[in-house]
Amino acid sequence: LHHRQPATTTTNETKNPPQEYKNDHHHHRDSEDKPKTPPHILPPHEKQNILEMSLVTKRGPQFPGSIYANSLPSLQSVIQTQNEDDEDDEEVMIRRALDIRRKVTAEVFKAAMKKGKFGITYSTNLVNRLPDFIDHVMIEAAALKRSPEFKDSTFNLRAKLVIDHSNVVPLIRWLKHNNLSYPKIAKLICMSKGNLDSIRRLVEWLKTVYVKGEFLGATLLKSGDDILHRRLEELDEIVDYLESNGVRRDWIGFVISRCPRLLSYSMEEVKTRVDFYLNMGMNENDFGTMVFDYPGVLGYFTLEEMNQKVNYLKEFGLSTEDVGKLLAFRPQLMGCSIEERWKPLVKYLYYLGISRDGMRRMLTIKPMIFCFNFETTIAPKVQFFRDIGVREDAIGNMLVKFPPLLTYSLHKKIRPVVIYLMTKAGVTEEDIGKVIALGPELLGCNIAKTLEVNVKYFLSLGIRVRQLGEMIGDFPKLLRYKVDLLYPKYQYLRRTMVRPLQDVIEFPRFFSYSLEERIIPRHKIMVENRVNFKLRYMLACTDEEFNQRVADKVERRQRFESGRMDDAVSDSQMAEGTWGKTESSSLSS
Repeated sequence: LHHRQPATTTTNETKNPPQEYKNDHHHHRDSEDKPKTPPHILPPHEKQNILEMSLVTKRGPQFPGSIYANSLPSLQSVIQTQNEDDEDDEEVMIRRALDIRRKVTAEVFKAAMKKGKFGITYSTNLVNRLPDFIDHVMIEAAALKRSPEFKDSTFNLRAKLVIDHSNVVPLIRWLKHNNLSYPKIAKLICMSKGNLDSIRRLVEWLKTVYVKGEFLGATLLKSGDDILHRRLEELDEIVDYLESNGVRRDWIGFVISRCPRLLSYSMEEVKTRVDFYLNMGMNENDFGTMVFDYPGVLGYFTLEEMNQKVNYLKEFGLSTEDVGKLLAFRPQLMGCSIEERWKPLVKYLYYLGISRDGMRRMLTIKPMIFCFNFETTIAPKVQFFRDIGVREDAIGNMLVKFPPLLTYSLHKKIRPVVIYLMTKAGVTEEDIGKVIALGPELLGCNIAKTLEVNVKYFLSLGIRVRQLGEMIGDFPKLLRYKVDLLYPKYQYLRRTMVRPLQDVIEFPRFFSYSLEERIIPRHKIMVENRVNFKLRYMLACTDEEFNQRVADKVERRQRFESGRMDDAVSDSQMAEGTWGKTESSSLSS
């Protein structure tokens, strides 16, 4: 405090300030026998203000009528009264002095920011988040006093020299130019522990591996506390190893920005994690795409957690290679908790009557189902199926038959399709549950591009809406076919086979059979053998059954025709016999 007497004090204090500070408490005690005036009693906050003002060399201007404009109490009286009040509390005084030094250092830092063309608000917000760096500057400035060159310099000058020498203001400007917000800049500066060059060095390296500017701050902050002190050669070694195992060079930046923790691992740890997946039968392409699709699969989980999840997936009857393929296709499974996500879901599916084999089918076809929260995603859809009339025992079969159903939005996909089928396609309220249970794939169809186009086509053929609803109830898949496939079959039915429209209404599955491989060949056989069947008996059977039916039909026709021939011969013989008797009788007469 002796070196920081304010420049603007009263006239008596400025004439001989060193003498007053040298005597200090000892001078006061030696002169007890002299008459003295009672000390000026100041409130604690006034003492604090005077101490702060005494440590700042550049004061604000004083105006007439302002407090302490012409009669600022001497620092001697402040210290004297403070010692009288807190004789035994030196620690409190030291802490207050340090707080004052911090405030002074912060003001010097703000002045440097202002000189660097930063706004007052930005500078204040940034400095408030730099307590560690402010302490670093304060300590370095205090250490400079040991140097003979700065022995007689003020603290403010030394703090300014430390700030200028660290190049922190240009670094802040550069980081801000790279899209880092001031909270991230402040945290990085505190992490550097005074070694600010490490920040610029690491940011430049991240740019070389294609980390985008908007992710630079988050990548640096989430890479671990020691990331600024790692050698770039170690980081290059990690990148080269990933690239040699299928992660393309232009993917590295995306992977690191989504999983910055990867940079905090040692090379041995990275190799162990990579081998964990390669040992499950993945090739380099599968591994590379898996890491790109979900970078957290490589760095966010411990090896113990990864082994537990793989073993749990094997309990569904999957082999190690199957689990590897599953993770390569949907690596987000690694991010799911066994206790919080998988076990509750398995219990719920078992309640719906789905066996382990059914769950394995759902897992292999649509593994994303096992990443959902069943309470918010799956249970509402199951309840909706109950409400529209799907039987309880059919819900489980429906989910196993078409697992993607659970990935559709209830309000944007499932419900609109059900409403369209009931209002535009003629499906009744009694049949809608059966239609959805038999053809859950309908819920995945686009209304405008698929369902509406097919409904308009069938209505254009002369089929009524009620009849169309009955056809969909018998064969829900009817609305999933493209019109380009339906038109040739209908034309062949009406023009070549010469069948009425009612045949299609009674048997809508006609459109599910191949025109070239089943309809035309069997129709030719029927024409050659001069037999005729309903569409159901013509198409809904195997080739052996169809040939047997044709043979039976031909045999019955032949028997029928031979029976008529026998009757005709007997009738002619009887007619000849009668004519002969008549002729003989006439001759005898």
